[in-house]
Amino acid sequence: MPRGSRPPPLISFSTSSILTTNILVAFICLIILGPSSVIAQADTTASAKSFPPFTPSDNYLVDCGSTSPTTLPGNRAFQPDQNTAKYLAYSGRDIQISAHDNNNNNNVPSPIYLNAKIFVSEATYTFHVTNPGLHWVRLHFFSLQNNEFNLQTAKFSVSTDTLVLLKDYQMEKNEAIMKEFLVNVTTEHYSIKFAPSQGSIAFVNALEFVTAPGKLLDFSVPLLFPVSQKFDLSTSNFETTYRLNVGGSYLDGLNDTLGRSWLSDAPFRNYATGQVISVQRSVIQYPTAGGSPLIAPPTVYSSAVKMADSETTIPNFNISWTMDIDTSYSYLIRLHFCDIISKSLNELYFNVYINDKMAISGLDLSSLTQHLSTAFYKDFVVDSSLATNPLSVKVSPVNDVQGFKNAILNGLEVFRMNNSLGSLDGEYGVDGKKSSGPSKTVAYVGFTMMFGAFVGLGAIVFKWQKRPQDWQKRNSFSSWLLPLHAGDTSFTASKASLSRKSQFFSSTMGLGRYFSFAELSDATNNWDSNAIIGVGGFGNVYYGEIDDGTKVAVKRGNPQSEQGINEFQTEIQMLSKLRHRHLVSLIGYCDENTEMILVYEFMQNGPFRDHLYGKNFPPLTWKQRLEICIGSARGLHYLHTGASTAIIHRDVKTTNILLDENLVAKMADFGLSKDCLANETHISTAVKGSFGYLDPEYFRKQQLTDKSDVYSFGVVLLEALCARPAINPALPREQVNLAEWAMQWKRKGLLDKIIDPTLEGNINPESMKKFSEAAEKCLAEYGADRPSIGDVLWNLEYALQLQEASLQGKAEEQNKSSASPASPAIVAPTPVPTSAPSTPDNRPVSSPEQTRNPAELQIIDDHSGTAMFAQFAELNGR
Repeated sequence: MPRGSRPPPLISFSTSSILTTNILVAFICLIILGPSSVIAQADTTASAKSFPPFTPSDNYLVDCGSTSPTTLPGNRAFQPDQNTAKYLAYSGRDIQISAHDNNNNNNVPSPIYLNAKIFVSEATYTFHVTNPGLHWVRLHFFSLQNNEFNLQTAKFSVSTDTLVLLKDYQMEKNEAIMKEFLVNVTTEHYSIKFAPSQGSIAFVNALEFVTAPGKLLDFSVPLLFPVSQKFDLSTSNFETTYRLNVGGSYLDGLNDTLGRSWLSDAPFRNYATGQVISVQRSVIQYPTAGGSPLIAPPTVYSSAVKMADSETTIPNFNISWTMDIDTSYSYLIRLHFCDIISKSLNELYFNVYINDKMAISGLDLSSLTQHLSTAFYKDFVVDSSLATNPLSVKVSPVNDVQGFKNAILNGLEVFRMNNSLGSLDGEYGVDGKKSSGPSKTVAYVGFTMMFGAFVGLGAIVFKWQKRPQDWQKRNSFSSWLLPLHAGDTSFTASKASLSRKSQFFSSTMGLGRYFSFAELSDATNNWDSNAIIGVGGFGNVYYGEIDDGTKVAVKRGNPQSEQGINEFQTEIQMLSKLRHRHLVSLIGYCDENTEMILVYEFMQNGPFRDHLYGKNFPPLTWKQRLEICIGSARGLHYLHTGASTAIIHRDVKTTNILLDENLVAKMADFGLSKDCLANETHISTAVKGSFGYLDPEYFRKQQLTDKSDVYSFGVVLLEALCARPAINPALPREQVNLAEWAMQWKRKGLLDKIIDPTLEGNINPESMKKFSEAAEKCLAEYGADRPSIGDVLWNLEYALQLQEASLQGKAEEQNKSSASPASPAIVAPTPVPTSAPSTPDNRPVSSPEQTRNPAELQIIDDHSGTAMFAQFAELNGR
């Protein structure tokens, strides 16, 4: 080991748990439900040919002005006027023109553009709707030459009963144009009206009104900003602005089962940083659960653009695409990904930006698809208030990734969304009213913020009225809100529950490799006491090396102990369905005889806390701490949003954040974790966790939410900044609780006075400000006032960017200084005394290490469970 004679601890167990009194029932439930539920979670894939073709219930294809049917490749039969006259209501002069009339059919790109129908007054096509829902509306225009009418100068509008599709439209170029719209039809009949502008005409060569598959669109889509907010698309309609086959050539409707056209991305891409790569389309797979070639054909996913230089060390290196848009509209952005460049899983890991805002942090396709060459897509809504021209999309590798660095994009779609008056073109609605005011998203967010402010103010007034009479004698506002201890409960399950001669650890549960007890005995040198790297209520954690030389951490349950068995079962259930770069991975298990053993990947650098205080490790830089916090936040974000059901960790702390050999952070210890169904706002459960990290609202109400993890993570952020424990009974009473103490200094604007002394002078003030603001929001008294972990992640990424910009600026200044002919004399700074009495305002002058002795460190090492309850009870009696 590079540090010390023994490997650092892998994991810290919570020694106190309010355990269930009937462990046998838990075993039975896990045996019955566990394997089947995990099997249901398993990702399976299939080729595009395995999916049934889509047959639209409505399929109106009209070749306007034609006298005979026109069949395009793919058996798409467009009907002539004589077959579609029943759909048209028009009282004006009947005019059809044809390219054959003037022998002008050489430049016509498709047979449907050989004819056109001209309207000198309003004309309406009305179609019967078999099944309401999403429909394509495609309008085809080509300005054929005609002796009587100049189609190049024709100006007209196209609308439905409630939606403006085109307003005062005029052909800009003498080329075929197809305008494509995706509309949400809710009526039995759907009308498309052509209205010539004053003194002009309207025309159309062909039109389509075709049912679109319902799975094409998820009606609840995240906003780009605010992070984690959802946008309801159920009342929205769309115009296709761009549809790009990234890394590939132009695809016409013949290559797409839905008749869509895909442009090459080449005109929109930054060529300096991107490199095209492609594979055979036959290797592309789709997830059988939720995936479909209807989203995008395999041809799109079989090509991509990756980084031209995958070994670049420039942190801001990226591949970018830019597209012109109208910023008065909101846009739906759809990104298509398929890992066709990796040789194995867990190699590709990158960030995605839209308009320079983080859209996806640390996209790990392996954890989402569990396979290579498997299609994946992600939607975002960019509100008009945030839209900028040009629209930019960027992908770039994550800075903290070691070794393989790359980023890809396979496809990109941009859809304009109608404004509040129902227009996709112009500021006037169908009824002639003019659009004004902010978009509905901005109004919604503003109302929500105002409502939240009133609720928060009311809560503060209510709490103030309920304050105790001696509140002024208390140390803090929250000290009279939180009980100092929650009491203890006993564990009464019988040891019969330890008998597991069942298929509890069936390989179908996704637990990885099965180890025999003899194999694990060899790996741990016959369970050598010197190999123990962690001790918990359930048993010991040993360092070991398995037969292929892989270093592992082996958690062995003590058959004589009943404490912690419930948490052990929970961890098995969680890890069997979780795979993510920032979660500790399960390698295998052993269920031989009465043994209950799990084998994890070994985290060489141990817990995050050991690198902050309590050990003799070199201090981490501010950038390293930020990257570790970001990695931890990504792991939590995956738990909260990326898994099939939301998972609340319930024991977020620095000892449960482990670091690998590259200091990449991974969340560990899922023994207290809870699943939360999509329709659940909270879980009513007994209070568990670690003192100093517990959410006060969860403590009071015994209602667990994902915001409970956010509160705990806020404490972790303060630990990273101040390098001291969340709870330290050895300190003066007002300093015992880090969250309360740090927030007091934050409110004074003096938080920089209590940060880790090793950071002084090495931390950008703006970076620390953004970081501390994120921590303060996490520690809000009520969960509703706290941000989502996605919002926290966004702020931490921003804090890292500020720190990196500062470091780059200092490096440039140093380079300039070293290049100058003479350098000023360097004056050694006056040494700071290693110890000093506290200042009158109770600010400690000594470093965190100087306030502790070995005995106190032993007390702090176990700050969860009954031990800490007892410590708090004793502290309260002082």
